[in-house]
Amino acid sequence: MASLESAMPGGAPVAVPSPPTATAARAETAAAPRGPGLNILMVAPQPFFRPRGTPFSVLHRVRALTLMGHRVDLITYPFGEDVAMPGLRIIRSGGVPFVKDVKIGPSIAKLFLDLPVFWATLKALRRGGYDLVHSHEEAAFFCAPLARRFGLMHVYDMHSSLPQQLDNFKSFNLGPVRKLFAGLEEHVLETCDGVITICQDLADVAVPYCADKPHAMIENTGDDATVFGGAKSSTATPDFGDDRVLLYTGTLEAYQGIDLLLEAFARVRPKAARARLVLVGGRPDQVETYKARAQALGIADRTTFVGQVHPSQIPGFVEAAELIVSPRSSGTNTPLKIYGYLRSRRPIVATNLYTHTQTLTPEVAELVAPTPDALADGILRVLDDPAHAAALSDAALRLSDAEYSEQAYLRKMGDFFRRITDRHARATAPAPGATVLAAGHRASA
Repeated sequence: MASLESAMPGGAPVAVPSPPTATAARAETAAAPRGPGLNILMVAPQPFFRPRGTPFSVLHRVRALTLMGHRVDLITYPFGEDVAMPGLRIIRSGGVPFVKDVKIGPSIAKLFLDLPVFWATLKALRRGGYDLVHSHEEAAFFCAPLARRFGLMHVYDMHSSLPQQLDNFKSFNLGPVRKLFAGLEEHVLETCDGVITICQDLADVAVPYCADKPHAMIENTGDDATVFGGAKSSTATPDFGDDRVLLYTGTLEAYQGIDLLLEAFARVRPKAARARLVLVGGRPDQVETYKARAQALGIADRTTFVGQVHPSQIPGFVEAAELIVSPRSSGTNTPLKIYGYLRSRRPIVATNLYTHTQTLTPEVAELVAPTPDALADGILRVLDDPAHAAALSDAALRLSDAEYSEQAYLRKMGDFFRRITDRHARATAPAPGATVLAAGHRASA
C-alpha cells in the first residue's frame, strides 16, 4: 500500500489492528506500569497522527514496539489524529496560543511548540517508571541530557540530519545556525545508547560518531495496510473511465518536484492522448497554486488535483493507476512512500537522484534525469512498452518481498532493541565478586 505524506481531514480516532490479548490504552495521569516488556517514553515533536513522513514512521515504530510486548508513552504536539493502539498512550503537550498547526520542516512555530514538549517530557520522567527514552528528530537535543540525568537508556531515531534540513528547506540556513545544529547532532550521536537511521545517507552521517554502540538502518517500510486496512474510509477505486492514470501521491512541498512533473506532463500529453495526471495530497493553498500552473501549461483539462485524503483511500488510487511517478528534485532521504510503491504492482518512474537510488535501481524503476524532457521520456517509455512496465513492477515486488517486507521490518526492530538492552545489562552488571547492596533501577510509579 502506498503511503501518502500529506495531512488528512479531521475525523474519528484511527483504530489500529492489534493482538486480541493486548491491553487497552492507558489514562494520561497514570505512571507507566511495570511488566515483562520495556516501559518506553517516546518523544516525537510532530503533529501525530498526520499522514506524512515522520508521523508515519513514528506510527510504525510504535506498532512494532507494542507488538514486541513493550509499552509506549508518546509525547507529541497538541494537534493530530488520536490513534487507538493497545500498549500506546498519547500524551499531548500544551498548546501555544498563536500556533494552530505546523508545516513540514524547520519553522518558528516548531520552536515554540517544542518548549511544551520539553516540559511534558520532564514531567513524565519525574513521574518515573520508564526504562528507555526514544527520541525523534530535534527532541533528541533535550532528551539526551534528560535521559542521562534520570539514568535511562536513550535511543535516537534519526529521520534526517537536522543541519541538512536547514539547507533543504531554506529555513534559518545561516552558517552559525548550521554549526550549532551540527554540534548538537554530534553530541546526541556520541552520547546516545543507540541510533536508528532510515537510509544509507543518514547512516553515513551517524556511524562515525557511534561506531561503538548499536546502530540499525531500519527503513520506513512499515506496511500501511496493516494499520489502515480496516479503516472506515472508502477504498473503492476512483472512476477515471478509460484514462491512463499517471499517479503522484504526497505533499506538494517544493522539494517534491511538482513543477518538474507538470512540465513533463505538458510534453507527454500530445503523445499520449488518454494520459491523465492525478495528484493526491497537498494543502488547499498549494493545490490552488499548482492548478494555476497546470492552467498556464495548457494541461488543466487532463490534470486532476485530489487534495488531502485519508490514507485508507490511497489503495483505490493505486489500483486506478497505470504508473506511479516520484519526481523529487532535491534532498537525500529516501521518501517513505517508495517502499509502498515497490509493493504496489505498478511501474515506478522516478528521478535518478540519491534520494531514490539508495533504494531504487534501473531493474525496479524507470530512473530518469531530473529534467522535464527526461521525465517525459521515461513516462512515455513505460506507457508505450507494456512488457518493460511489467518487468519493472515484477522486479520491484520481488525486491520488496526480499528486503522491505513487514516481517523484515519487525525483525530489524526486535534485533536492534535486544542489542540495546543486552548492552545496557552488561554495562550495569555488578563486577564479579562485588556485593550487591540494593536492587531496582527505576523510580516507583
